[in-house]
Amino acid sequence: MEELVEKLKKTEHGFQRIIEAGNQLLENRALHHFDIAIELLGEEIYQARMLATYLLGQLSAQNKKALTILQKKIGKDENWRVQEMLAKAFDHYCKTTGYRQSLPLIRKWLSDKSPNIKRAVIEGLRIWTGRPYFRENPAIAIKLISKHKSDNSEYVRKSVGNALRDIRKKHKELVESEIANWDLSNSNTAYTRKKIG
Repeated sequence: MEELVEKLKKTEHGFQRIIEAGNQLLENRALHHFDIAIELLGEEIYQARMLATYLLGQLSAQNKKALTILQKKIGKDENWRVQEMLAKAFDHYCKTTGYRQSLPLIRKWLSDKSPNIKRAVIEGLRIWTGRPYFRENPAIAIKLISKHKSDNSEYVRKSVGNALRDIRKKHKELVESEIANWDLSNSNTAYTRKKIG
């Protein structure tokens, strides 16, 4: 483990090396991947926690404990790179489980108090209408995302604006119809509207 952590320290940019390290670990069936992820979570370097997050994401569809740790523990991590990996982990769960089947969890995470958890869903599923189920149901994606247009967290509102801007490229009328009813006297909502463009 020490050797792995030392190797991870040298990874400063991007996610690919972290993902490659995770895939190498997952290929070895003799390893207890969940235990390794838990051990990595205790490391100070963010790269180790990114790898832990990746591993937990890969395990999450079959392991409820992994999914719970993603929400309850990873969501509190202060490093933005770990949060980016959380978004990827959440999308992996939804992809593996099926986006339609994941709707209850998507709604649950979107109603979480943590801005990081809400953002993990909004960011992780981008571009929403490029994902199965939401491709055929863009209005549902728009509705789920738009509920957070006035969120107290700028971090979340920025993600909402960017996600709706993405969808607007192919579904302009649907997004325009949604934002036409927004109360722009609310400064949080106005911020999100500005991000859409």
